[in-house]
Amino acid sequence: MTATASGCAPTPLPAPVLFRAGCPHCRSSFELSATALRLAIGASARTTFYSFTCPECDTAVRKPAGERIVELLTVGGVSTMRLHGH
Repeated sequence: MTATASGCAPTPLPAPVLFRAGCPHCRSSFELSATALRLAIGASARTTFYSFTCPECDTAVRKPAGERIVELLTVGGVSTMRLHGH
């Protein structure tokens, strides 16, 4: 690695985070980037979920997200939306 004009080595970019997922419709398994997923956090476990579009069959998929899944997706940079009940 060579030094830059300022004498500091360039900082390497972190590898993108990938999440393993599966489609219940076509049964395929694949990896998705954080930008391919959406996380919705509701008032209860029943209203907290993540969603994505299957890259194989193009079906919209919605799956429940427990506390651990919410933590992993949030830390991994997945866009999060908070749902508010009325």
